[in-house]
Amino acid sequence: MNAHIAPEDSRSVRLKAATRDSHGALDKRIMAGDIFADRRNFARFLRVQYRFHRSIDALYGNPALDALLPDLGERRRLTQVARDLQDLEQTLPGADIPALPLHLALPAALGWLYVAEGSNLGGTVLYKMAARLGLDRDFGARHLAAHPDGAARHWRAFTAALDAVPLSAEQEQQVIDAADAAFRSVHGHVEVEFA
Repeated sequence: MNAHIAPEDSRSVRLKAATRDSHGALDKRIMAGDIFADRRNFARFLRVQYRFHRSIDALYGNPALDALLPDLGERRRLTQVARDLQDLEQTLPGADIPALPLHLALPAALGWLYVAEGSNLGGTVLYKMAARLGLDRDFGARHLAAHPDGAARHWRAFTAALDAVPLSAEQEQQVIDAADAAFRSVHGHVEVEFA
């Protein structure tokens, strides 16, 4: 269905436009937490990341999603975030984190994964900044390190697959709503960890 859609009209481009406000508000809130001031503040950011990735982790084990999205299982980052927290001698956030169900409706799952994969792309900028704290792919910032194929190539592979999934107009809106919900969810995690 989307094979002949121009890139500027693609689902991923429309998602970016539709979630610009919620994404921008989240970015501002995270940076207001001064996450690169010291390792303690960065650890708070890691706890936010852990909360989010714990909530979406089941999606990476969904066979239907795996059939649609390239290397989905390899994109899972919960383990890396947990190791980063352990490097900084932090305890993992508790069991109060609600998890999305393994078999979440396809449009909703796509929206949540769009946010997760987008954060991976944006994480490459944060990775460079984390170096000022002595953190890297081997200690404390492994979940932000770019994929060996390159972050941009990894993102393009994901968005090409996302754009190719045939959806109805109603389902398109469900993807947008889910992506917005994902950004709001992360914002909630920020409020918990930076309170």
